[in-house]
Amino acid sequence: MAPIFKKLAEEVGQDKAVFVKVDTNSQHELSSKYQIRSLPTFVFFLGGKKWNQFSGAGEGQLKQMTQQIIRQSEMDNVVLSIDNLTSYYKEVEPSKTGADIQTVYDKCVGMVKGSTQCMGAAANQLARRLKKKYKKAPQLDKIFADDARKPGSAKESNKPQEETKKSSSTRPDKPNLQLATKEQLMEELEKRLDVEREQEAENEDDDDETENKNSYVKGDFPERVVIIGGGPAGMSAAIYAARAGLVPVVIAPPMGGQLQGKGVDVENYPGLHNMTGPGVVSAMRTQAASFGAVFEMDQVVAIDASSRPLVVKTNETSIETHSIIVATGAESKWLGVPGEYEMRGGGVSTCATCDGAIYRGKDVLVVGGGDSAMEDALVLARTSRKVTLIHRRDSFRASKVLAQRVIEHPSITIMWNTVLNQIIGEAIQTEEGDIVDMDQEQPKLVKAAKIMDINTQEETTIAVDAVFIAIGHTPTTQFLAGIVEFDEEHPGYVKTVGRSTKTSVAGIFAAGDVSDAVYRQAITSAGSGAAAALDAERYLSEEGLGNEAAEFEAALMAELMDEAPEERISYNAYIDAGGKVNMKESLATEL
Repeated sequence: MAPIFKKLAEEVGQDKAVFVKVDTNSQHELSSKYQIRSLPTFVFFLGGKKWNQFSGAGEGQLKQMTQQIIRQSEMDNVVLSIDNLTSYYKEVEPSKTGADIQTVYDKCVGMVKGSTQCMGAAANQLARRLKKKYKKAPQLDKIFADDARKPGSAKESNKPQEETKKSSSTRPDKPNLQLATKEQLMEELEKRLDVEREQEAENEDDDDETENKNSYVKGDFPERVVIIGGGPAGMSAAIYAARAGLVPVVIAPPMGGQLQGKGVDVENYPGLHNMTGPGVVSAMRTQAASFGAVFEMDQVVAIDASSRPLVVKTNETSIETHSIIVATGAESKWLGVPGEYEMRGGGVSTCATCDGAIYRGKDVLVVGGGDSAMEDALVLARTSRKVTLIHRRDSFRASKVLAQRVIEHPSITIMWNTVLNQIIGEAIQTEEGDIVDMDQEQPKLVKAAKIMDINTQEETTIAVDAVFIAIGHTPTTQFLAGIVEFDEEHPGYVKTVGRSTKTSVAGIFAAGDVSDAVYRQAITSAGSGAAAALDAERYLSEEGLGNEAAEFEAALMAELMDEAPEERISYNAYIDAGGKVNMKESLATEL
């Protein structure tokens, strides 16, 4: 959507609307403030307040919303002065007294909150009513002139001429900071900040070019490897495959996955410090792209493994490939109670191993009764002051060993037959000088939880600093149903062969949480992604699946040069009937 966004900005012009592209990885505070859950997300502001917001790559919707907010802005950019209203009544109804005119004007002013003028929608409404009554509308003036609406217009009007500066030998080009007053220092600082902002705006064009450069373009031959998923497993596989010269195609939505949606710092990944989940994924993506990986911003809906090459079907296209690495991860299950969604990253989590250390010495709540809940409770008990574990039944579903450890642990309090009804939060305190949008719901941190005994229906509020939802995970493997074998002990998880990443279908590999029902960590996912790329590379070599595009180009060049190509094995061809592999034919035979 970046090229479309840029084109729309050029068509509309900055004098009608200001277009700003925000990097959510570096500006994660804004992502949290405006509840950015997916990319691209478009937020529209009018008069300094949020007007509308939507997510998704809808070009038509973006243009429609832009036109609507511009029209609204133009309608709001009007003012009806008392002088114009008086002149109007003298023309259409001379008998109207000054007091009556003032009464009409005061009613209009009263419709505009916090203003002493008849302006905006109120002025337009009054003008329409008067036109309907008198067949003529009063004169409306613009609040901001067209020149004043252009970015930098104020700067240009106050900008000193360089010629004037040069002609003056007594005035230096730069102020003497040692002799400057506080006001002069602040003015000079503001000028330099303006220069930096303009430079950042110019650099945004380079970002757009980079994004287009790394986008997937469909070719005439099957891809060697397609990676489904853009998390740590997928990005690690992309880096390894790209460095091996396989030019992997990574298919993933613009934003998604557990790590991508993690707004707090990632503290358990070696070598990373003060980086959020989106920042980690962005760095991995940049590294993969630098080695030649290309990206398709889409979602996979099906895979056709009935013949060779394999076919990956997305919402928009189909891609033929010799091998596939599935790294779509597993989504945490949520309860859907009030406060749960709003405070993710603010005390609500599904990973005690990831976020437990943040709540050292504090009271936490764990919800669940399986192995995941037991493990989370035990992990949290090492650092938290008190762990409260609630379960909707009167016994755990977890293994006896884990359950017994939890029951006997002195720092863990168990509440049977209890469910979570609501998570209560407290707005984050803003510091003096911070800009607060009163129309935008302020981010909150967990302060308490409402729980209920299902037998007595009695509701209780307990003070906690964090709530960990541990009711399981659902692997994103629906599109693989009927194609590969799944783990019988862990439904939904892909079954791999031995210690490799191979699945039951040759050429399809699984990495990360889609096949890991035990660890489910970013670092373990990255390791299995690297293993999957190595397995895929070995598979392609063993089956003789080379670069058809290069072989085809070499054959054509030889033909143009009137040189008979050497008889050699060039690339793998598949049997049309059975889809078997290991059958090689020369390119000369194919031609």
